[in-house]
Amino acid sequence: MHADSWDNSYKKVAKGRHNMEAKETIRLYDQNAYETEFEAEVVACEEITGKDKKSYEVILDQTLFFPEEGGQSPDMGTINDMEVRDVQIRDQVIRHTMDEPIAVGTKVKGKVDWQHRFYNMQQHTGEHIFSGIVHNRFGYDNVGFHLSDSVVTMDFNGVIPAEELNDIEDEVNLAIAKNLPVEVTYPSKEELKDLDYRSKIEIEGQVRIVTIPGYDVCACCAPHVKHTGEIGMLKVMSMQNYKGGVRISILCGFRALEAFRQKAEIITELMTQFSTNQEALVDNVVKLKNNSQNYKTQLAEAKQELMDYKIAALPTDIDNAVLFEQDLDTPIMRAVVNKLVEKYKRVSALFVGDDESGYNFIIGSQNADCRLIAAALKNKLEARGGGSNVMVQGSVKADKAAIQRVLDDILEV
Repeated sequence: MHADSWDNSYKKVAKGRHNMEAKETIRLYDQNAYETEFEAEVVACEEITGKDKKSYEVILDQTLFFPEEGGQSPDMGTINDMEVRDVQIRDQVIRHTMDEPIAVGTKVKGKVDWQHRFYNMQQHTGEHIFSGIVHNRFGYDNVGFHLSDSVVTMDFNGVIPAEELNDIEDEVNLAIAKNLPVEVTYPSKEELKDLDYRSKIEIEGQVRIVTIPGYDVCACCAPHVKHTGEIGMLKVMSMQNYKGGVRISILCGFRALEAFRQKAEIITELMTQFSTNQEALVDNVVKLKNNSQNYKTQLAEAKQELMDYKIAALPTDIDNAVLFEQDLDTPIMRAVVNKLVEKYKRVSALFVGDDESGYNFIIGSQNADCRLIAAALKNKLEARGGGSNVMVQGSVKADKAAIQRVLDDILEV
């Protein structure tokens, strides 16, 4: 396959990392994003240092692999049946990360994972339509874009009213249903001066323009579908306020289908568990949540009452009180220690947990410096935490006997 006419075949570029001098990689995906197999020659290969596992950067004279660029994750696939673990671009040179080296001059066969490529194409073209509509309606720019294997996010520098989100989504899906052509062009500098197009960054060299007639004109380096109908559908997954604007998450095509299959499975399972229909599901969940909160409140009150009994039953002819308990929340722990501090002159300590997983603790006193006790636990048992002279709290991974020994030493019990 030959490079596009604007690519000028090989051009010398600056030396990249590891002092590898290479020529600009011919980007076969620009010629045909639907091709999945290609042949190429290895022009450079060098070990990547500074990583636990050995890996190698393999540079080819031409490649179908789209690198991580423009906010989009890289293509996946193989070279000579060996997995390509990452694809990056620096100085216009595309670098394939692999576990094994390939000798310079070797003729290789590459294969791109078509499903991964096509799913990314669906997402990216759908994002163009969405961003174009937002730009045309509100004048906002897409100032942040991220396309991974599981989510697509767009950051707009203005607020979109929540009540308009469904309308925008409908308009995007109408554009998809129209099956419009997705046009890729390479305008000259003179043509660009008169062209109104979106661009997130200042672009040097040849600008690649992706146009969806009536909806968007944008500078973009990534592969796209040929017609909008191939996107299938676009669904807004979420919207949140972000840096004075909004962050919107979307999914398109087969990834949207998979996401809603998962949601449908969850809803079906919940309907089974609650023995109800979808319409009554939310009411049942809210009822369950309220009941759970009521039970938690009642349990906390019962635990507090039990601890009050235990405190009352403690002897009064001692100066220090140390309690070991299980399953107490922090508010109850604080309340217990406060009551112990009122009852005893020196140190009151509460440890909650078990010997296997360790203990959380709160230590208080009106007269002693609690920080000294925390320091002893830290020095001897590697406890964590801190506080003031009147109260400290933290955690310690030790058993009750070891903790008790440290306390006995410092409290001289």
